Amino acid sequence: MSLPAAFHEIAARVNNWGRWGGDDERGTLNLITDEAVREAARTVRTGRRVPLALELRQDGVQTGLIPGRVNPLHAMTQINQELFGPGTVATSDDVVTLGLQAGTHWDALTHVSHSGVLYNGRPASSVTPHGGSAFSGIGTARHVVSRGVLLDVARAKGAERLPGGHAVTPEDLDEAAEFGGVDVRAGDIVLVRTGQVQVYLAGDRQAYGHPSPGLSVRTPEWFHAHDVAAVANDTLTFEVFPPEHGDLWLPVHALHLVEMGMLQGQNWNLEELSTACAQERRYAFLLSATPEPFVGATGAPVAPVAVL
Repeated sequence: MSLPAAFHEIAARVNNWGRWGGDDERGTLNLITDEAVREAARTVRTGRRVPLALELRQDGVQTGLIPGRVNPLHAMTQINQELFGPGTVATSDDVVTLGLQAGTHWDALTHVSHSGVLYNGRPASSVTPHGGSAFSGIGTARHVVSRGVLLDVARAKGAERLPGGHAVTPEDLDEAAEFGGVDVRAGDIVLVRTGQVQVYLAGDRQAYGHPSPGLSVRTPEWFHAHDVAAVANDTLTFEVFPPEHGDLWLPVHALHLVEMGMLQGQNWNLEELSTACAQERRYAFLLSATPEPFVGATGAPVAPVAVL
């Protein structure tokens, strides 16, 4: 089943192919200029640090819905082993197997394709079984540090959590920006809080993923108009689930990653940040969120930290 005409119309309006050259692999991360980082540093007032990652654990957010996306399987390879003889220094080592998008993560631009193409018009076939992503893998996101902006959609609506199936609209984003007293500008990393991660934190992994609030297919044009560098939220599916338009699956993924070349993140824990921003009455901060640089990977874990 081909994508509908309405999808292609939005795609044409948000398309960034060639904007930073035909060889570009970084997409909207190019909007994070040196000046944008200097401006981000100026938001630091108290030095308060807020971690935004979920714990990587064997009973994490994955339920088996996506084949191969396993929660971390952790094992010890040596425990207090005296490598150089009795009475010498002993070491312990461990190993982990996990889906790179299992927990708090960024999706690389190659995580999704549509109509046989990836960002900047490259063929989807450039992602191969052994080499992974030949272009625009997560390793090209070498440094993701900029001004972060929390759009606390739930709190702006006077709610602890948006209901499952709520499609976050551009109007919701405007309302949250006004609530937080922030103007979203070029190079910002936008964090959209729905409160959905509360369901996981309360112990219900199944309900965390479905039904879920998330971004509407109308929001990519909002992010494009504001020249946002990257966007993340506190849900498993990122976009609203079940889909808002019947059988149109993952349209926001395709518009962000393929058309715009914009990183998107899922499973971010924005609860402590919501409290901190409300207490300090400001919703912009320095955000450090560089993914692990797995060469050729279509996504990677990240341990983001907001500094207020």
